[in-house]
Amino acid sequence: MSNHSEVGIYLSSHTENILLAVFYMLVFILSVPSNALALWLFCHRNTTKTPSKVYLKHLAIADMSYILVLPMRVIYHLSDCHWPLGEVACRVAGFLFYVNLYCSMYFMACISVDRLLACVLPHKAKNMRKTRNSNVVCAVLWVMVTISMMPVLFSRSQVTREWQNVTVCEKLYIETSSNPTGALVSIAVSFLVPLVILSVSYILIFWRVKQMTFQEQTPAQRKAMRMIVLTVVNFVIAFVPYHIHRLFFIKQHEDMSRSESERRMLYLGNRITSALTCVSGVLDPVMYFFLARNYQETLLQLCGKSPKYEQSTT
Repeated sequence: MSNHSEVGIYLSSHTENILLAVFYMLVFILSVPSNALALWLFCHRNTTKTPSKVYLKHLAIADMSYILVLPMRVIYHLSDCHWPLGEVACRVAGFLFYVNLYCSMYFMACISVDRLLACVLPHKAKNMRKTRNSNVVCAVLWVMVTISMMPVLFSRSQVTREWQNVTVCEKLYIETSSNPTGALVSIAVSFLVPLVILSVSYILIFWRVKQMTFQEQTPAQRKAMRMIVLTVVNFVIAFVPYHIHRLFFIKQHEDMSRSESERRMLYLGNRITSALTCVSGVLDPVMYFFLARNYQETLLQLCGKSPKYEQSTT
């Protein structure tokens, strides 16, 4: 296959570009105010600090780090897959995509473990559920994910390609790998580990709460049940399609027996599932609403409504 054909696979039709640009604009409009409000509240409001709020704050930071570069994707698709912003911006856009993606999943996993401890071992886990410990965990996660994504930012490989007066930014939807085995191991660590943590935590929480009558359930346990629903919906929409397709993409991309139209469909699926990952920036504020009392209070007040709460010390 010629280099021109290979580069052409990266391009979308005009209709696809318009739909993707509109999608990113809607996500940007919906997610920036809600995540900005969350960050302001979590960082500046003098409210009781809990481990969950620490993780929610860092989840909001991860979301904002990706959401604020969505206008780059809008420009790219409105220009029919032409990247006018240069190589550095292309690298940064790809880097922030992966940092947000994997930090978001691990912070959700941390929230699920914290809810598990609050529901199943509320007294025994008091020493573990300290904000100091949560801050250390968040710092370690940021460092690990950032270091692991540095090759996206500083790799010597070509990140922009010219094709028929169009500059393609490969880092926006890059899924190829010179080491498919290493890429599959990376997926296992980055996706399956938080997925297993979430699944085990939710099964144990669900089993614990279902053994109790509604009157016996504490506010923390009812809050955890809501969190299960919200996080599962978030994972199913934003993260599962992307990683399932990524597995398929890595295994099938190097199959040169496939026609160009089939390879174009692989790249189209990659663009769609990659776009779905940023939906977490819209769904995460829903989680803040149900898990963070100060966020719920402020948002309801902005909407002219009086908040009603369950009293909880967790």
